[in-house]
Amino acid sequence: MQGYNVIAVFNENADRMLMCKRRKDPYKGLSNLVGGKIEKGEEGLRAAYRELREETSITENDIVLSHLMDFTYYFDNCYLEVYVGKLNKHIDVCGDENDLYWSALDHNFFDPTKYAGEGNIGHIMMHIEMHKKELLK
Repeated sequence: MQGYNVIAVFNENADRMLMCKRRKDPYKGLSNLVGGKIEKGEEGLRAAYRELREETSITENDIVLSHLMDFTYYFDNCYLEVYVGKLNKHIDVCGDENDLYWSALDHNFFDPTKYAGEGNIGHIMMHIEMHKKELLK
């Protein structure tokens, strides 16, 4: 079963979330959280920090990630690990895989015409809101 991760990265004030506009399928043209594949034998948290560094230039020194939840897609033979973190300082993000931007938090992340994941981003955001005192301290 192939593993993937997505990472909800909040800025240092926790009033914006890092998103990417996908340049290729799946979900080409839609906004998504940053993340990628978990390599065979790679521990999930290690993979999340690696993908974050590769896609955004954010390192372990800039953020502490918490493992929030997982989704398993049996018919697609894959699973998704979800991580959350808040930057400990201002970072100029950069990456060449997708177009990165800081999003306000008052959007309808369930909107499938704008956001990837069939409503998963909205679901993730609801759980982050429920636990924001622990996750975004």
